[in-house]
Order: sequence, then C-alpha cells, then structure tokens
Amino acid sequence: MTGRSLTSAHEPSRSPGPEPTRNRALRAARQALRVLAVELGTPTEPGTPLFGSIQNAWLRRLPYLVAFAFAVSLLPTTINVLNNDYGMNGGLTGALATAQTVPLLLAVTRPLQAWWVIFAADVVCALALTGVDGVVGRAWPWPPTVIVGYLALMLALSLRERRRTLIAVWLTTGVAGILSEAITPEGSQSTWVLLFVLSGVMLMMGATLRERGDAQRKLIEQETISEAERARRTLLEERTRIARELHDVVAHHMSVITVQADSAPYRISGIPKEAEEEFGSIAATARESLAEMRRLLGVLRSEETERYGGPEKAPQPGIAMLPKLVEATVRAGVPVELTLPENPVALEPAVDLSAYRIVQEALANVVRHAPGARTRVSLITGTNGLRLTVLVVNSAPPAPSTPLETTGTGHGLVGMRERVRLVDGSLDTGPLPNGGFRVAALLPLSPPPSSASPLSAKDSDSV
Repeated sequence: MTGRSLTSAHEPSRSPGPEPTRNRALRAARQALRVLAVELGTPTEPGTPLFGSIQNAWLRRLPYLVAFAFAVSLLPTTINVLNNDYGMNGGLTGALATAQTVPLLLAVTRPLQAWWVIFAADVVCALALTGVDGVVGRAWPWPPTVIVGYLALMLALSLRERRRTLIAVWLTTGVAGILSEAITPEGSQSTWVLLFVLSGVMLMMGATLRERGDAQRKLIEQETISEAERARRTLLEERTRIARELHDVVAHHMSVITVQADSAPYRISGIPKEAEEEFGSIAATARESLAEMRRLLGVLRSEETERYGGPEKAPQPGIAMLPKLVEATVRAGVPVELTLPENPVALEPAVDLSAYRIVQEALANVVRHAPGARTRVSLITGTNGLRLTVLVVNSAPPAPSTPLETTGTGHGLVGMRERVRLVDGSLDTGPLPNGGFRVAALLPLSPPPSSASPLSAKDSDSV
C-alpha cells in the first residue's frame, strides 16, 4: 500500500509535456521515411524507354546513344582516376567504376533502378577512398567522374519520374553529403555541396522540360478532341438545318394532298360513297402526318426562333432566285458570271433547294476567302436530261486583296456534302493550279423514289 501510494504520489511530479512532443516528432519522422521509401521504391513506367512515344526513329534512339557515350567514356576515365590519382586497389577500382558507369545504360528504360545501383556504388567508393593516401588534396566524397555520371543520371531520372520522387532523390543525395562530413579525410576538398546544387539544377531543368512536353501533348490531344467535336457539331447543325428545310418542302406537298382529298367530293360529281370515305381517310392520314411533322420539327427549332416569331414562313429558294443571289454577290465586290440552262428545268423541291444552297455557300466562300476573284457559276443539264451539273469556279483573288477570313468553320463543305448526299448526287471540290477553287456538284433532276420520301421520314424521325 505504501509503495503503491508513493508511486502514485510521485507520478504527478513527472513532466508529461516533452513526451507528446517527442512522440509527434518520431511519428512525423517515421511518416517521412515511409514516404521517402515509397517514392524511391516506386518507379514510373519501368521498362518504357525515354522518348519512346516520339515518332521520329532517330530521336527514339537518341537516349541510347547518349547513355552509351557516357558509359564508354566514363568507365576507363573512372578507372584511371581512382587507380592513378587516388591510388585505389586495381580490383576494387574496376568493380566500383563498372558499378558507377555501366548502369547508365539501364537509365534509358529504368532510371530509378539505375540510380539505386549508382548511388550505392558512389557511397561505397567514398568510404573506400577514406583509406587511401591519394585523397589528400583531391575531391571527396564525390570525384569528378562521379559528379559527371551522376548529373547524366539526374537528367534521365528527371525526364521520367514524378516530382516527389525527384525531391526524394535530391534530399537523399544531400543527406549522404551531410553525413560524409563526419568522416571527411584531412586535406581533402569537399564536393558534396557542389553535387547537391548541380543535381538540384539538373533535376529542375529536366522536370521543367518534361512537364512542358506533357503540357504540349495534352494540348494537342485536347485540340484534336475539340476539332473532332467541332466537326461533329457542324455536321449535326447542318443536318438539322436541312431537316428544317425538308419539313417546309414536304409540308407543302402534304398540305396540297390534304386539300385535294378534302375537296374531291365537292369538285368531282358522282363519286361513290366508298370513294368519298377513301378520300376522307387519305385527308385524315395526311393531316395526322402533317401534325406529327410539326411536332417533331419543334425539337429542331431553336428557342430564339420559337420566342421571336415561330417557324420561318419565307418560301424556300431555288435556282430561279440565283440571279438575285448573284446580283447581291456582285454588289459585295465579286465579279460573277451566271449561266443557267436555256430551257426551263423542272426540278424536285429538294434538288432545287440543294442546287441553290450549294451555289449560295460557294459564293459566300469566295467573298470570305478570295474577295474580288472572278467567279463563274454554271448550271448545265446533261444530254440525257437526267442530271444537273452545278459548277462554281473562281480564279485567284487580285494581288492587293486580302482574305476576310484565313480559317473556316467547315460548315460550308459539310453542308454541301450533306445536301448532295440527300438527293443521291456527287460533289467534287478542290483548289485549282492557278490559285482558284472549284466546286462541282452533280445532282439528279429528280431524287430516286427509293430515297426521296424515306429520307424525309428519316430526317423527321431522327429529330
């Protein structure tokens, strides 16, 4: 009882303050060592050569050539320096020199593993040099050859490993130098500070170059993705626009069918009752189809269009309106010659609209990219009367003029291809040897029966 009470009485007199602080310090030290071990023991992409993702074959071989040049030049130089200058034993000299230089070849694919071998060999070499007489007046713990090889290794390491690993390597190099101060031979010239500073500079430079290259690659990838997304959005926008115009064309015909079916019993006398019921069924079906098309079209109409006036009510243009279009283009400063078929051509609404839109977009491109260029617009019917050729050719722009736009959105050619594809035609575009440009579309005078109506239904259903 007395002993127990004495012990309890003395316990409050002990100072509990330093114990938690010491524990926290030990815990922080253990955590730091654990992080250091993880970073130094977890290489990034082991086995993947430096510059392995570069397409140029010579650049891919460059790390191997550099590593081979360093290894071949440093191996005999290190043996000569350690043996002749420092007076180290010949067998130990060869072993240490090999361990310090040959792993540079491994640094091309596994720089962190190469660092472990070279760093350990450098430390053993520093310890071995403490027992030789030639160290007096010479560099220690890192001879000049060790510094050169270590800096080359730092460059390879910085091009591969993450930043935390590089910091761990750099700190380990500094700690080894600081600990060497305790056994520094008398008369030697300390080089650990020099290696510590130079290795830090090399690691920082290499990491900066690597991060800049990674940023550029990511930027290129993002631009590629953005370009693909922009092209996809352009295609969808153009298809939506075509679907709107197709609605106006088809809606007109559906309205005519509805009116004709409803008025047939009044216009034609003596129609049997069964025929009247059939006409009524046709009219009801046409009205239902027209209502369904309008509901589907509501998905395509933009909010602004619905808010500020509803669907467009202007009639869809055709080749009959090309003279007005050419006149407006001439007023914009582009000399245009228009050639239309001598005899009137009866075109299906979709073909008529496609021909007009192709000429319209081609002339808009001339105004934007080749202002002032002489342009010829020709619409020619084939000898068999089944095809319509739409040809828009412009020369190179006059010398003083400059393009209003140097880059395009891609809407023009995408729209032309979609319209030609809509009516089962063909399109040929490209630059001319004289600096001009050519747009040639071959359109059927009437779309194939198998594709005309299904296309309209397909576009309506898809929206």
